[in-house]
Amino acid sequence: MANTLGIVYEQLAEQYLQQQGLKTVARNFTTKLGELDLVMRLHDQLIFVEVKYRSSEAYGGASAAISYRQQQKLLRTAQLYLQRSRHQGPCRFDVLTISGSEPYQFNWIQNAIVAS
Repeated sequence: MANTLGIVYEQLAEQYLQQQGLKTVARNFTTKLGELDLVMRLHDQLIFVEVKYRSSEAYGGASAAISYRQQQKLLRTAQLYLQRSRHQGPCRFDVLTISGSEPYQFNWIQNAIVAS
């Protein structure tokens, strides 16, 4: 989410996850391979978070917006992040979907993307 509205939803997502006990490590890690919206930490675990917003659940809502191709792009970008950060602990890929309008509905899908 590179546009201005996307940044607002990423900030909402970050605040929500911080309220759940996660700590922010990086925002909008961008390379020519792709972008990671949020990189968070919970204890020794690094969590890559893809943020998706949809105003309605029509056509599958926000969680249906992550194609296989996009998943592969996110995994490659995460691999590069891990190489650069030299993180040695466990990591996972979550998706945080935001839907509706205030009050927003948050759906935190843990382990949403699994490397094969």
